[in-house]
Amino acid sequence: MDLTGHWVGITALLIFVLAYLLVVIEEFTHLRKSKPVILAAGMIWAIIAYEYATASVPHATEEAVRHFLTEFAELFLFLLTAMTYVNAMSERRVFAALRSWLVNRQYSYRKLFWITGILAFFLSPVIDNLTTALVMCAVLLAVGKDNTKFVSIGCVNIVVAANAGGAFSPFGDITTLMVWQRGVVDFQTFFALFIPSVVNYLVPAAVMSLAVPNLTPGTDGEIVTMKRGARIMMFLFGCTIATAVSFHNFLHLPPFLGMMTGLGYLQIFGYYLRRTHVDVPGDENRHRAGEVTAFDSFREIARAEWDTLLFFFGVIMCVGGLGFIGYLEHLSLFAYSELGPTVANVLVGIASAVVDNIPVMVAVLQMFPEMDLAQWLLVTLTAGVGGSLLSIGSAAGVALMGQARGQYTFFSHLKWTPAIAAGFALSVWVHFLVNGHYVGVAV
Repeated sequence: MDLTGHWVGITALLIFVLAYLLVVIEEFTHLRKSKPVILAAGMIWAIIAYEYATASVPHATEEAVRHFLTEFAELFLFLLTAMTYVNAMSERRVFAALRSWLVNRQYSYRKLFWITGILAFFLSPVIDNLTTALVMCAVLLAVGKDNTKFVSIGCVNIVVAANAGGAFSPFGDITTLMVWQRGVVDFQTFFALFIPSVVNYLVPAAVMSLAVPNLTPGTDGEIVTMKRGARIMMFLFGCTIATAVSFHNFLHLPPFLGMMTGLGYLQIFGYYLRRTHVDVPGDENRHRAGEVTAFDSFREIARAEWDTLLFFFGVIMCVGGLGFIGYLEHLSLFAYSELGPTVANVLVGIASAVVDNIPVMVAVLQMFPEMDLAQWLLVTLTAGVGGSLLSIGSAAGVALMGQARGQYTFFSHLKWTPAIAAGFALSVWVHFLVNGHYVGVAV
């Protein structure tokens, strides 16, 4: 039933808009973003189910909800494993050691600007853009604590680099992960976006670097060493990614199953670390002993970002409900039939800067317009990098506004939006230049 003009459709749309408004102003209300969208999801499906039950079609909504639940469950299990590995490597001080190494190299601010940006670009495809941004921001704050200008520009650079790097890998962003799990783009095909992503990062970075002072910061000389088993844990994370890709490409199994198998690798290795742990009391022995408390894989699972995971549940269910009502079909006809796929996909990127790329990409995947592979790659690129236009447009930007509070702000980012927009536009042009052979290729 098309309920777009019905009271059910109008009410559902208002509920979603109100819920997402609360998500956008989370920084001011301190209401976790998952709470309003979970409530909105329940309310939207309740009024849809009421209308269908009244029309004597009670089971249609149940089947639809189960479909969207399966979609969420695959994403949830995949992300839970990835988050657990990142937490485990953090507990083994992998990222702290990287930060210590960079701080003690005595690089100039300008060199650190480029190093942190390039590292963010290449780390993001592996450990996702949000985690990468947080790690690199910690480096900036450690070396630039007395230089607000450097921290401000450096944070903008990291957000742009992390989002650009995440756009050419299924593991780099939630949107790319959804596209890969849906089977729209093959794992190896994502790397066709590498050159457009490089352009998207380098253009604004080159402009911003001119404003970075060419001075050398001081250092406290602290040296952080990784804990026992850290290198093996990094190797197991690589094996986990390889398992997920192999399951999907060669065995035609969902990627989440490969990731959960990889979680088993970590838990078995965690069991070994726990069995061979020797208690060393006192923090004064931390660096000598390498660890004070025994490793516990379930502790790292518990430390997953549950607010984010539950937020995905709410968004998928909300957007699914709006699609079930009929809104996405109308939107798809207007955007992809009347405006054309190229204009529509560029607008998806611009919308990502305001609304966040996750609900936008969920909507695109549920509309599933008829597009060739070149256009699917384009929307993957624009949704990934479009969030860099504003500080509130991506999870990386929002997280850094909290981590570098007072130094990296909405307006300090907005100052560089013209340069970021130039990189965005040029990356779209370069995409068609280097990936023109995908035009007309069916997905």
